[in-house]
Amino acid sequence: MASPGTRADDEDLGVEEALALVRENPRRPHEDPGPSHGGPSPAHGDPGPSRGGPSPAHGDPGPAHGDPGRSRGGPGPSRGNAGPSRGEPGPSQRGSGPAHRGPGSSPGAQGQAGADPVRATSSGAQGAARSPGPSGPHHRATPWPDARAAAERAARSAARAVRREPVSVPLDQALGLTLAAPLTALTDLPSFDTSAMDGWAVAGPGPWAVRDEGVLAGHAQPAPLTDGEAARIATGARIPPDTTAVLRTEHGRTDDRGRLHPVREVVHGQDIRPRGQECRGGDQLLPLGTLATPPVLGLAAAAGYDTLTAVPRPRVDVLVLGDELLTAGLPHDGLIRDALGPLLPPWLRALGAEVGTVRRIGDDAGALERAVTTSEADLVVTTGGTAAGPVDHVHPILGRIGAELLVDGVKVRPGHPMLLARLKADQHLVGLPGNPLAAVSGLITLAEPLLRTLAARPAPERYAMPLRDAVHGHPHDTRLVPVVLRDEGAVPLHYNGPAMLRGIAAADALAVVPPGGTRSGQEAELLDLPWATAGIGVCFT
Repeated sequence: MASPGTRADDEDLGVEEALALVRENPRRPHEDPGPSHGGPSPAHGDPGPSRGGPSPAHGDPGPAHGDPGRSRGGPGPSRGNAGPSRGEPGPSQRGSGPAHRGPGSSPGAQGQAGADPVRATSSGAQGAARSPGPSGPHHRATPWPDARAAAERAARSAARAVRREPVSVPLDQALGLTLAAPLTALTDLPSFDTSAMDGWAVAGPGPWAVRDEGVLAGHAQPAPLTDGEAARIATGARIPPDTTAVLRTEHGRTDDRGRLHPVREVVHGQDIRPRGQECRGGDQLLPLGTLATPPVLGLAAAAGYDTLTAVPRPRVDVLVLGDELLTAGLPHDGLIRDALGPLLPPWLRALGAEVGTVRRIGDDAGALERAVTTSEADLVVTTGGTAAGPVDHVHPILGRIGAELLVDGVKVRPGHPMLLARLKADQHLVGLPGNPLAAVSGLITLAEPLLRTLAARPAPERYAMPLRDAVHGHPHDTRLVPVVLRDEGAVPLHYNGPAMLRGIAAADALAVVPPGGTRSGQEAELLDLPWATAGIGVCFT
């Protein structure tokens, strides 16, 4: 068992060990991926309300989804009261409005777990949290940092269980992949002496007689120069043998007889890139574990590569559930537009996944079970159906197929009815709530760490910024609140209810608000959104 603030050696796995699992696949005994009793992982711990001083009293948390502070839209009414209950405000499962399935007011997955034959892991924080007690089903949910750590451990367990061979990927398809082998120079760079500037290649001291034939890039090696001779040369062209220097165009002039004169001192070797200046053949340019960014792809091409050896992308199937969902047109007659079908695939690709099937199933338990049991993806993502309503089929299906429930509800708002289950040794299911922003919360909480670990990507650096406005908190749960980043800090956005996408669509990041909330000026941990960072996540294809 790990002590508080630490993890056992076999759990403390970074990018290096994930890559080692891809290369070598030591077949280790099955281990429980649930979070340890030691509390949140250092990488994902909740910053807590103590950073900036005392937090608001837990007894009066205020609105859970409305921010009384300033935001882009200016002051406005609050959008729901968190209160002490589990319920999330917002449209009900079958109500009108832009919400997806999954009522926020239901006890959800936590209440369902005891009734279904789903095998819940008994060790770790969530095992202790699920023990029935007078506090009710709400307190059986997994703390938010522990849920993220459990998703990482589940991915590591899957990588151990089944060998994931590195793949050879063409450069134009390798963006965002992790190198599974060092990038070693296949040739000298540059591979011959080249001109760094447009101008003249000159030999000996000036003035120089200029040849009629110039030297262009991409042509065979030109004839040698003799002392007192010059030749017009283009950037990147091969340097003629016996060249002393390259005289830039702006540093030379010709007289009436066509002779070339320097207008400043000429230094031996100036503006010549000698062969091997950047590297020699066989030099290691980048270590394994490097993320394939656009400059990495350019360097690989310059070094002679057509393909890269990389960790394969995790494969994901998306199953969108709900009879009430439309794929086109305006909402009508109790039907609403499907927001998650368009949202999830590009977001998953931004997390490094290869998205296979995107299937709309409706409220059909048989069809859902067939889709789950026939999927060959590394991860199956479902939307809605994770609570305990009459058409919430996810828990019963997981029980029938003998899945192992690793996370059954998370202490986070929005999105607490999310779940993570192991279907096979190398296959998992993330059940997202049906409300759109609640589903985004589940995507960030469970899918992102699992996919990142499978792809051997490094965890993002943790950072915090002061919140410009106070944010009311839930008495027990973490809140994820959309924010925009400004010079003075992070500005919380108003439209942050579980059924709303207006706030996240304008956001740069999500603020991690600890139980009890934060006051104005208090720091909060921020989670960057893929498209709002300067990193590789901006790639959606």
